[in-house]
Amino acid sequence: MSEPQVRDHAMSPTSTRSEDLMRETTNSEYGDLASPDETDYEKQEDLERRDASIATSRSNNIDLQRTVSRRETVISRIRTRPPVGSFNHPLEHQKTTVADLVDFDGPDDPYRPINWAMKKKVITTALYGFTTMSATWASSAFAPGTQQVAHDFHVGTQVATLGTTLFLFGFGLGPLLWAPLSEVYGRKHAVLPPMFIAAMFTFGTGAAKDIQTIMITRFFVGFFSSAPVTNTGGVLADLYPASQRGIAIATYAMAVVIGPVIGPIVGAGLVVQPSLRWRWTEYLTGIIMLFILCLDVIFLDESYPPKLLVYKARKLRHQSGNYALHAKFEEWDVSLKELAAKFLIRPFQLLATPICALVVLYASFCYGILYLQLGAIPIIFGENRHWKEVPSELPFLAILLGAVTGAVINVYNQLVYNRKAGGKVAPELRLPPMMFGSFLFAAGLFVTGWTADPSIHWIAPVIGLYLAGLGFFTIFQAALNYLVDTFQKYAASAVAANTFLRSCFAGAFPLTVAPLYHNVGVPWGTSIFAFFSNEE
Repeated sequence: MSEPQVRDHAMSPTSTRSEDLMRETTNSEYGDLASPDETDYEKQEDLERRDASIATSRSNNIDLQRTVSRRETVISRIRTRPPVGSFNHPLEHQKTTVADLVDFDGPDDPYRPINWAMKKKVITTALYGFTTMSATWASSAFAPGTQQVAHDFHVGTQVATLGTTLFLFGFGLGPLLWAPLSEVYGRKHAVLPPMFIAAMFTFGTGAAKDIQTIMITRFFVGFFSSAPVTNTGGVLADLYPASQRGIAIATYAMAVVIGPVIGPIVGAGLVVQPSLRWRWTEYLTGIIMLFILCLDVIFLDESYPPKLLVYKARKLRHQSGNYALHAKFEEWDVSLKELAAKFLIRPFQLLATPICALVVLYASFCYGILYLQLGAIPIIFGENRHWKEVPSELPFLAILLGAVTGAVINVYNQLVYNRKAGGKVAPELRLPPMMFGSFLFAAGLFVTGWTADPSIHWIAPVIGLYLAGLGFFTIFQAALNYLVDTFQKYAASAVAANTFLRSCFAGAFPLTVAPLYHNVGVPWGTSIFAFFSNEE
């Protein structure tokens, strides 16, 4: 019965025109229409193949309806349209071959990020570094205004300190989202949009009318601004071989340190101005974020190799007219369940491995000590020595100077790494600076704590801070290098695991420092952390 119906339908002039329109997709230039010399035999063969497809579809109609009815949802009923079942095509079982896959043109292909010109690599590294610096700047610039926030909104100092703590907790949760997104949609798209949203929330903090708004906006500033901190490690893994990566990560790690070190100094300078006060610590931070973001939009290019191959395949399809060409990455049909299973859970899976857990735990503890200084330095130099607000924040420069020295040590270790590794990846060669820095870090904390008394010259605790900064940076950077070298394929997820745990430590430590120092004193309060760092 179906054949006469189809034949009668084809004999109608209107139906013939409709059939021709269905076969057209764009125009004859793209080869969608039949060529003029197409034979009647080819036309008949095409009609028979289409009739067979229709017959198959009708034979499966009952089963398809039964399957669809079980899957029907409330939304589909509201839309008055049943869910779409499985689609059919005569070639659906014919898989594409390796010849249809688009890849780089050999190891020396200039399109590969690792083969980019050094000038382009340096610019890309610098811009991601500045973006990271603006994010970590936002974490600490708020701290000098804590007293003014507490006074303006009639809350305690510990409650006002939550503005820093909640930021850092958001800083720890954000990587669980931004790391997988960078490995699906590319590095650039997982950094720039979140940073724009973070800048908007930063302005929201500055314009807040109540303490609740400050807490909510600070959390989301941390959540969205964690994107560059998470993904810069992956970008450096895309750009540099192991022989150069250590020097590049030194630049990134410096950006991570410069933000929380310089932020309190600038923030204190704004807080003491009657016409500016604490709100301008947020306005200035938002302006810096947007300025760097504008540079990123203009100069940054995508660096994730699978995503670059997608762009290459897309361009080749349009150039050649062969729409079977595609990148291997395009064969992955992203689903929320698979995305969560592969990437959202992966940082915790990496933390379940003993070596990753131990390295991340130690680096996170040291990072928490860095944020501990946000409350410790004002107590040591402001409360105990009665320095004014801006000078009491200047000892942060000692930590910065120690970090610069640590960067020099790690650059030297990269040269040793290149000589000993012989062109291979050897993560264990990243660890000697960490072993050296662990002693300096603990020694610096002891010196800072036991020379905090006003009767001792101020240079002594500053030297202790310098040693702590030197030890911290060598530990922190060695840990990053080790994680990237060990988990190269999942570098962004490994850095995300590190960022999550270290942000938890960094968020908790500022809440403890004031009660600890006021109850047990600065010497023993600092020594507690020094003892723990020694045991680590």
